[in-house]
Amino acid sequence: MQTSFTSGSRRPIAGGTMKVMLYAIAASVGLLAIALVLALVLGSPRTPVPIKSINNPFKSVDYTGLPPVSRYPARDGSALAFRHYASGSAPGRGSVVLLHGSSASSRSMHSIASAFAAAGYAAYALDVRGHGDSGTKGDIGYVGQLENDLEDFVSAVRPVAPVTLVGFSSGGGFALRVAGSSHQRLFANYLLLSPFISQDAPTSRPASGGWVSVGIPRYIAIGILDRSGIRALNHLPVICYALDDDAKKFLTPCYSFNLAQNYRPEPDYKETIRAAAQPMRIIVGSDDELFYADRFQALFRDAGKNVEMDMIPGVNHISMILDPDALRAAVAAVGRLHRL
Repeated sequence: MQTSFTSGSRRPIAGGTMKVMLYAIAASVGLLAIALVLALVLGSPRTPVPIKSINNPFKSVDYTGLPPVSRYPARDGSALAFRHYASGSAPGRGSVVLLHGSSASSRSMHSIASAFAAAGYAAYALDVRGHGDSGTKGDIGYVGQLENDLEDFVSAVRPVAPVTLVGFSSGGGFALRVAGSSHQRLFANYLLLSPFISQDAPTSRPASGGWVSVGIPRYIAIGILDRSGIRALNHLPVICYALDDDAKKFLTPCYSFNLAQNYRPEPDYKETIRAAAQPMRIIVGSDDELFYADRFQALFRDAGKNVEMDMIPGVNHISMILDPDALRAAVAAVGRLHRL
């Protein structure tokens, strides 16, 4: 009887324990769901205070000779925008494909594209999807779509070889992403101008010097859902930029999760650097207010890649694509890359 009593008494205890565990799991799931909802609703990015050194320089740019927008077909049926600058008096040196910075468009690359064209390069300034006249501003369909768009551009337009991918700021980060990916041989070489590497990289100042506001709770929440295969909320904004009211009318004030995740290097940026096999060069301005200019070369060296770097004295972030000394350095750098 004692054995029977003991055996019988265990079942209620085990059943009670199981119920407690189920209640605890349900409570945890419920709390996680509430936390995710709160993060999604209340964790959006704020509007940063405009930065004059980013907004003002473009107001004095001479846009004489700005080419009209051309279009190329992407695989999803979209007609994406770019501007073509024909090579000048000494044609035949190859091509450069130019990627603008965060929030911007091909128009912002007019000065540097013109400098390349005058030096004999065919220059193509893209409106990366989610910017300018390409697609919905601030959003893309999925992470990886920008690489597909770039492949479609090369296939449709066929820029004259050798072709250098030149990326500025976030465009430089995306160029690095491409350089370390299966798409890297689309281009003969890569030039990174003041590139964004990662918010966790030693090159990044806090909040990129005030240029960005990241809705961290929302970003994390969407990331959790994305890894679980739930991507319906990937189109919500997670990053906003320090644009003034005039710039907001024609630029891209905020990025969705999809665009923010795609227009940058992979999260493991060191592995991306190690995977890059094509020749690469970096140019930064000594007075860059978004990044620590003197830390780029060490970052790449620590990742196992010795990359030549030029530092332009007295040049800040935006001046990298506007200042005459910086433009001459970019043209010279592509010449050296092509000789390699």
